[in-house]
Amino acid sequence: MAKTINKVELLGRVGNDPEMRYTGSGIAVTQLRLATDRGRRDGEDATDWHTVVVWDKLGEAVAEYVEKGQRLYVAGRLVHSSWEGDDGQRRYRTEVHAQDVVFLDSSRNGSGNGGYANAGANTQDDDLPF
Repeated sequence: MAKTINKVELLGRVGNDPEMRYTGSGIAVTQLRLATDRGRRDGEDATDWHTVVVWDKLGEAVAEYVEKGQRLYVAGRLVHSSWEGDDGQRRYRTEVHAQDVVFLDSSRNGSGNGGYANAGANTQDDDLPF
């Protein structure tokens, strides 16, 4: 089987205070929105919004130290999901499941490592409580 890569890197501003919940098995899951800007041909800027999901201890650190408006670097992988809504319509969601997070301008940085946090192999794909 040939090697494949699913990697995303984002550097942007947090659009909302992170929301942390726990799965049924007690694993922390934190979700936030991250805004990235890009220039358009007409000279105006456009903003893209990304849903970022952070698991386990890294998710707890993000929930504790990250606030709306802060700059973050996030590296992770894309996860696509679909489901049928209550109205019978098919719904789709694309998220970035973070494996690494760097708190770029946080004065509340409690990671003890210059703002760098790493999820290691603790990312989860089971039930998302959002």
